[in-house]
Amino acid sequence: MTPATGFAGIGIDTGSTTCKAVAVDRSGSIVASHLEAAQPRVEDQADGLVARLGGRPGEEEGAPVVATGYGRRLVRCADRQVTEITCHARGAFRHLEGPGTVIDLGGQDSKVVRFGEQGRPLDFAMNDKCAAGTGRFLEHTAGRLGLTVGELGRRALDSGGEERITSTCTVFAESEIISLIAGGAGIDDILRGLHRSLVGRIVALVRSIRWAPPVVLSGGVARNGAVHAMLADSLGVEVTVPDQPQLTGAHGAALLAAESGRTAGSG
Repeated sequence: MTPATGFAGIGIDTGSTTCKAVAVDRSGSIVASHLEAAQPRVEDQADGLVARLGGRPGEEEGAPVVATGYGRRLVRCADRQVTEITCHARGAFRHLEGPGTVIDLGGQDSKVVRFGEQGRPLDFAMNDKCAAGTGRFLEHTAGRLGLTVGELGRRALDSGGEERITSTCTVFAESEIISLIAGGAGIDDILRGLHRSLVGRIVALVRSIRWAPPVVLSGGVARNGAVHAMLADSLGVEVTVPDQPQLTGAHGAALLAAESGRTAGSG
C-alpha cells in the first residue's frame, strides 16, 4: 500500500560528491527530490533527506527505501542496498522507455552500462581509478584557469580552434595546459582540446563493452554541453540527457523500492 505521503518508493544515491533523494508515485514518476553536497556522516544526511521528502525513516508504514552509491551500506533507513550499476540502468530504462546504454559521468568516477528489458544490466565498465573522464578533471582545470565549471563547456563549444591535449592524466594535463598558455595558445582552444581528451577517455570506456544505442547521459557532467555534443559526434549516435541527469541513479533506486513495495503488498 502507498503510504499517506503518496510515495510508492524512495531512492537514496550517496555519491562521492553529492547525495540525492528521489520519491516516486505509483506510476514511477518523480514527485519529490533533493540534491546536496555529500557530507561526512552519510547515515545522518540520508535520514535528513528522507525527512525533507516527507518520508518517515524507521517507521514501518513509510514508503520503502532503496539506497545506492558509495555509501549505500551506511544508509540506516534503507530497506535494502542495490549497486549503482543496477540503479542507473533502471533509471535510464525509465528515461528511454526501453533498452539501451547509459553513460554516467560523476564527480569521481564514470561508468557505462548496457541494459536490456526492464532495465536489467547486460554489460558494464567503470573507471574509478583515475580522475580523467570525471567531473573532478573539469573542476581541477576550472580552478587552475580561474573559471567556473559552468563556463568550461560553453567556451569550448564557442572556440574556433582546438589545441591537442595528449595527456590523459589530470596532473600531466595540467602541466601541458600551463605550457600551452605560456606558448600563447588561446584559453578557449585549450578548453576544446581538453574536452576532446576527456571525451576520448569516455568513448574508450564505452567501446570496451557491448554497447548499443540509444544512449542516455547521466551524472553532473551531463550538463556540460561540449561533453554532450562531442560524445554524440564520436559515437555517431544521438545522446539524450534527462531533465535532471544527476538523479538517474536515485530515480532507479526509487523505482526498485516501489516495485519491492508492490511485491510485498501483493503477497
